[in-house]
Amino acid sequence: MNSIAQNYLPMFREYQVIREQLMAVLTDSDLAFSLGGETLTLAALCREIGEIEAAYSQAFKTFKLDFTYRNTSLPLEASVAALTAWYVELDHALETTITALTEDEIATKSIDRGDGWQQPVPNCLDIYKEALIIFYGKASIYLRALGKPRPQQMQAWIG
Repeated sequence: MNSIAQNYLPMFREYQVIREQLMAVLTDSDLAFSLGGETLTLAALCREIGEIEAAYSQAFKTFKLDFTYRNTSLPLEASVAALTAWYVELDHALETTITALTEDEIATKSIDRGDGWQQPVPNCLDIYKEALIIFYGKASIYLRALGKPRPQQMQAWIG
């Protein structure tokens, strides 16, 4: 087991658990909700964080971050169960990819984020964690607008 898998993944999983808790309070009809204007539907917001996770998972394999992947599966737009199942797959793929990294890759490789911005491998997992926090902040606003309770961990960690 590499140093990231051993020292970082246990705490990182706690950030992913908030997404599971979020899915547990949503219904399929909630996914169509939009705040108006140019905001995404809640389903599109949820799909977007999954696409971001997929991009990071691939980046830990190729050492190049590419955000062009889009999951256009229609069930994701209308099904909390489909989103939840997809997240489980994504989390497994991310963890498998991170666990497969060698100590040499962790110490010497950088991930090309485009425009000449290179980040060491461990930093990129932190940056993805920040994307999750931003997602939870956005999702919290949707939950408030829907009159839905925010999961306790979301309230404690995000506000």
